[in-house]
Amino acid sequence: MDSGHGKTRVKVEGDRLSSLPDDVIHKILSFIGIKQAIETSALSSRWRYVWTSMPYLNFSSNDFRSLPEFSKFVTHVLSARNNQTEVHSVNLAFRGKVSRQVFVRRILDYAFSHNVQQLNLTCLSGKKKEFPLSLFNSPSLKHLTLIGNNYGDAILTPSTWELPNLVTLKIYDFTLNADDTDKCLDLFSNCGNLKSLTLHRCRLRGLNGFNICHPGLSSLTLNSIGYDGCSLVCVVNDNQRQR
Repeated sequence: MDSGHGKTRVKVEGDRLSSLPDDVIHKILSFIGIKQAIETSALSSRWRYVWTSMPYLNFSSNDFRSLPEFSKFVTHVLSARNNQTEVHSVNLAFRGKVSRQVFVRRILDYAFSHNVQQLNLTCLSGKKKEFPLSLFNSPSLKHLTLIGNNYGDAILTPSTWELPNLVTLKIYDFTLNADDTDKCLDLFSNCGNLKSLTLHRCRLRGLNGFNICHPGLSSLTLNSIGYDGCSLVCVVNDNQRQR
């Protein structure tokens, strides 16, 4: 009887979870990787296609034995996903050089074409990588976090950056290299909605100067900034904070 009661209880709890609306299930699945989310499709017919309309995509190459295997998985996910569903956020953690990994461009292009609002990119241990910031140009992007690997990874920075709706930018453990060393870098002048900027353990290399001059900036955090032939010029309003 106890055994029967136990089985009934498990069944009821399973029904309760399955009866949740898709948006709630999507939020629950957002806390795990997309590979694990896809595995829930084996639970029942109710769960078979739930993952295809998730607005949260969490990719990590650490879930795979090799980068080619990971790249094939990315292609499968993006091709099988409900193409009518917009992407709210993307988390991408990977190894290898950006220029040699087509899955990076594939994920970013897909996310930007589906109006992604939040992007978190983490460089895992491996070979040094260089990112052109032009990779991240998007009119929909509001929150961007870039995490490098102890200065070993570099960001090739243009003189300005076209992210009109960006609100929050966080850059950790990157070297910032200018694409034109004769200019003073004024990277955020075309980020009209930027409110919060964090640069942590970043090195500025080959620049005549680096300007942070933004009328809307309300939070500015600079921690452990290294200067390699660059002087930092920081202009802020009275109501802005610098730490």
